[in-house]
Amino acid sequence: MTRIDAKFAALQAAGKKAFVTYVMAGDPDFDTSLEIVKGLPDAGVDIIELGLPFTDPMADGATIQLAGQRALEAGMTLERTLDLAREFRKTDDTTPIVLMGYYNPIYNRGVDQFLIDAKAAGIDGLIVVDLPPEEDEELCIPAQAAGLNFIRLATPTTDDARLPRVMQNTSGFVYYVSITGITGAAEAQAADVAPEVARIKAAGDLPVIVGFGIKTPENAQSIAAIADGAVVGSAIVNEIAQGKPVKEVLSFVASLADGAHRG
Repeated sequence: MTRIDAKFAALQAAGKKAFVTYVMAGDPDFDTSLEIVKGLPDAGVDIIELGLPFTDPMADGATIQLAGQRALEAGMTLERTLDLAREFRKTDDTTPIVLMGYYNPIYNRGVDQFLIDAKAAGIDGLIVVDLPPEEDEELCIPAQAAGLNFIRLATPTTDDARLPRVMQNTSGFVYYVSITGITGAAEAQAADVAPEVARIKAAGDLPVIVGFGIKTPENAQSIAAIADGAVVGSAIVNEIAQGKPVKEVLSFVASLADGAHRG
């Protein structure tokens, strides 16, 4: 059982929904980013998605693209991202970390070495947005063999013919992308999302977490009410982009967590 599996089991036993946050590793710099990540669990975050900076983030909107640029300019690399996870693990051995990004940096490092290093750094799962199920032999299957969850995205365009393929080797949870398009582009609507979540849950036994377009505590609450939890990324990254003190960023995160946990 991974930390992700254990977290969902604990949440289910407590009758609670999951609150998941995305932050870009190294944004705006390593030390500030580490301080934010270390503060997320106390702000109510159940699972941390840690963005891996990349030069061509095709699924991301402007907010997260700019975060990646800031991180790269501050010297962030795959190795430094793993360093950040290692530092976090010195004081927190229970909160799951999902590394989210693109395949190129992993491929450049070499899959076998990457999986050894990621596991040792305390990474629990991977979301690699540009590896479809047809490429499972590349990373998905080896990752699961190494004890990491491989989390797949489902979208509004994932029809009934495609869904079984998407679910086939997915573990940990399914990330439902609530809108068609890039991150931060529109606001998620619970009425639109609810039937899609039900359809995905009927296709498997994994928790379904909804992300993209969740910006307020009220939005987080409405989405969590019809799913197993909610993910917020761009809204938090935007707070960081404005240069707000870490304490204010974490206060905003806590307000979102409170909304999701009321779902």
